[in-house]
Amino acid sequence: MIGISKLYCGAAGPGDVLRYGPAGKKPVVVWNCTGQCNLRCMHCYSQSTDSRGADELTTREGLSLLEDLADFGCPVVLFSGGEPLLRTDLMELIGHARQFGLRTVVSTNGTGLTPAVAEEFRRAGLNYAGVSLDGMARTNDLFRGVEGAFELALAGIRNCLRAGVKAGLRFTITRRNADEASAIFDLVRRESIPRLCFYHLVYAGRGAAIMEDDLDHPAARRVMDLIIDRTAALHAQGIPTEVLTVDNHADGPYVYLRMLREGNPRAADVAGLLRMNGGNSSGRGIGCVGPSGEVNPDQFWRHVSLGNVRQRRFSRIWADTSHPLMARLKDKRPFVKGRCAACRFLDLCGGNLRVRAEAATGDLWAPDPACYLSDEEIAGDAVTPQPA
Repeated sequence: MIGISKLYCGAAGPGDVLRYGPAGKKPVVVWNCTGQCNLRCMHCYSQSTDSRGADELTTREGLSLLEDLADFGCPVVLFSGGEPLLRTDLMELIGHARQFGLRTVVSTNGTGLTPAVAEEFRRAGLNYAGVSLDGMARTNDLFRGVEGAFELALAGIRNCLRAGVKAGLRFTITRRNADEASAIFDLVRRESIPRLCFYHLVYAGRGAAIMEDDLDHPAARRVMDLIIDRTAALHAQGIPTEVLTVDNHADGPYVYLRMLREGNPRAADVAGLLRMNGGNSSGRGIGCVGPSGEVNPDQFWRHVSLGNVRQRRFSRIWADTSHPLMARLKDKRPFVKGRCAACRFLDLCGGNLRVRAEAATGDLWAPDPACYLSDEEIAGDAVTPQPA
């Protein structure tokens, strides 16, 4: 995650200790706790269906997983899916995760977030609910495959905020909805939504079938400038919305280079924060557990299993580097190729998403095609970042 409000505006956020903390920290874990979903999103990385799998982890197995994550020192568990609200034991799992000392996050399409569910979230101690909206009403409903999904999701955000549960909006950017990014900012301001995350398209699951809908490089730069400008405007108006971008770590150097061009005195500090963050952390700072207990390097790399928590604890699987991919993800720098290998921002970006490079080229160490930085920018024809 690239904290635009943190980097460009200097605002503090609750996740800063995770994004800019000490090296060697334990992973944030995405638990895709079900493969069932009530929507049919065209870019769903988990290819969720309308039925629950027979081999999903049971409540008892889930509690064992959560206890192991806590003992291992994982700071956050993110309940995802499918649609996690379709698990009838979700509140029990959240409550126990909180008792174990884990920070809890739910990633939801929001359509089931009734006032009663929002109140259950509050009682269970949920820290944050991220609700997906990929455009305004008509656009979002086309993405979701269900008419009325937008209104239900927006009502769900309102229900959470009224119940005292922090909720935010998640927006995946494609050619089909990029022109609605400004309207999403308007919505966030109008509804007093405290957090807004812009996700870049990842070519995984059903997202692989629409990779041609990804932004071209000029469009990606225009959207980034809009995100930066609108975030800065909110903060200048005294509205401290936390704004982040996700799944394209070129965004960090892009923010830094823009600050250099503008003569911003905080630019060197931002380079230091980005270096501390290290960019993409698949297999290091983020991991995934699938519905049936398979452990993956991240939530998009579902075709690579590192082991199953039914046979070995997550903590043991994660620490085991006998899997060749896991060993290389611990430090990707010797293995990336082309522009990535020569890029002066490699320590800031971490080589971006290997799974996107693999999907687009067949070579997981090839350059990520979503990197929109120019050859001149990555070669150092601008001012070089100063060491932190």
